[in-house]
Amino acid sequence: MIRSACPPLLAALLVALPCSAADSGWPQFRGPQANGHSSARDVPLRWSAAEGVVWKVEVPGRGWSSPVHRDGKIYLTTAVVTDGGEESNPKADRSLRALCLDLATGRTLWDVEVFRQDGASAPDTIHQKNGHASPTPIIADDGRLYVHFGHQGTAALALADGARIWENRTLTYPPRHGNGGSPVLVDGRLIFSADAEQDPFIVALEAATGTIAWKRERPETEQKQKFGFATSAVFEIDGRRQVVSPGPGAVDAFAPADGSHLWRVTYEGYSNVPNPVMAHGLIFVTTSYDTPDMVAIDPRGATGDVTETHVRWTSDTKAPMTVSPIVIGDEIYWVTDQGGFVTCADARTGTVHWSERIGARGVSASPVHAGGHLYILDEQGKTHVLKPGKTLEKLAENDLGDRALATPAPIDGGLLVRTETALWRVGK
Repeated sequence: MIRSACPPLLAALLVALPCSAADSGWPQFRGPQANGHSSARDVPLRWSAAEGVVWKVEVPGRGWSSPVHRDGKIYLTTAVVTDGGEESNPKADRSLRALCLDLATGRTLWDVEVFRQDGASAPDTIHQKNGHASPTPIIADDGRLYVHFGHQGTAALALADGARIWENRTLTYPPRHGNGGSPVLVDGRLIFSADAEQDPFIVALEAATGTIAWKRERPETEQKQKFGFATSAVFEIDGRRQVVSPGPGAVDAFAPADGSHLWRVTYEGYSNVPNPVMAHGLIFVTTSYDTPDMVAIDPRGATGDVTETHVRWTSDTKAPMTVSPIVIGDEIYWVTDQGGFVTCADARTGTVHWSERIGARGVSASPVHAGGHLYILDEQGKTHVLKPGKTLEKLAENDLGDRALATPAPIDGGLLVRTETALWRVGK
């Protein structure tokens, strides 16, 4: 069902900000522009666990952070149980680690411990779709890798050898179900939300030193559940950069310079996971649990609570709770967590073109677009390849046979796919 508040306006002065104008590779969650789009060439349509695999390497420990890569090197994080503990025990002691692998061979170039996690400081329960190393690292132009482990801390490492540049472990809070959203890097600030079980906040660290630049409590909402896991997004709106951050009960926009609150749209929803995307002058967010909606917001001129004035359309057609949407051309695509439904709608109006099953039982990874194709990795390790368009056209289904939740990273000639036990390079 689509609920339209008013006709869409012409897009102007609203752009998504890339990680850097000179970016190459896949340097952060969902790629250079954090929207799932890749310029990688010759990404294949077909592979399997037995064919079309360039290399497969076992990854120590467990983690659902997505792989990132640049200049022939891959970076990811993981959590390794120590002192004879059991992987299934959320309270076991763990070594929180960062790894660098060679893109050509999969060989480990360095593997360093970032933090030692005392099991007593870990959540009592970890959601089956979360873990101790879920946030995705950021490859920065200053020769640093920024890694984040939620309430366990944040650090900057040297890309060359993993040497620690700084760490910040001062932001303690009670997480729900484990770590979640990834940080964003803007104007020399590393910004992330801490939507904990109580007193949720958003914070900015100085990228140069790791010191706190500002910290802001989320404005109150009527939402009873206070936790969430979403990754924020950075957009330029009305000529200024804004950090758009979905949280429990509302999506808020903050100024990256000082954290001042700019505007918000309220809704019913919590445990937010999908990150916002922007196209055609609209920002698209999902309200997450328990009854998700896809919401399109025109943020131009927004100040304060703009729920009644700036929402252009809302759709509850198979809206996702976990998977981030993607806009390709004039259409927006979203994927349900369960049932394997993909929905294609007009991005400007929300009019649904189709909403159909693709053969996936569950999906957590966000879709990526490369070489004119839409790649959707499901939780069983199958990648479903679709041709974007106003009718469903499925081109291939590729099974690696291992549980998968992390978003794949396209490369020239292939994909990097992280499964529960391994990192795969498929393709050429």
